[in-house]
Amino acid sequence: MSDLTAHHVGITVSDLDRAVDFYTETFGLEVVAEFAVGGEAFAEAVDVAGAEAEFAHLDAGDAIVELVAYEPAGEKTPDPELNRPGATHLGLSVDDVDDFYTTLDEGVETLSPPRTTASGTTVLFVRDPDGNLIEVLDA
Repeated sequence: MSDLTAHHVGITVSDLDRAVDFYTETFGLEVVAEFAVGGEAFAEAVDVAGAEAEFAHLDAGDAIVELVAYEPAGEKTPDPELNRPGATHLGLSVDDVDDFYTTLDEGVETLSPPRTTASGTTVLFVRDPDGNLIEVLDA
């Protein structure tokens, strides 16, 4: 078997430009690639008839955050509650969660202020403009 390494975490968004702005401005991630994919092979691979998509790859250290906007767009999923089977979230670490929290723009939605769990880890959950969850935790 080949050695596995994490390559990317994919996040489907409704507006790629808005999502790129959010992730670059809120988290300081850098865009490393932008591209579009379409055609029959792509549509078959993602199992969406006639699918085309625009992508942005953002550098998140050891992995890429892949933002993708599909055409045709699917129905928005309900707000993801973390306790639902199949729920996902992106985890990003920062030097100081409390400090990060104080620098967030007013319009950025969080589930709560930073909280230190019984394990001693300080966490903060943020929603992107499409409601996708990002966990911010101490490095």
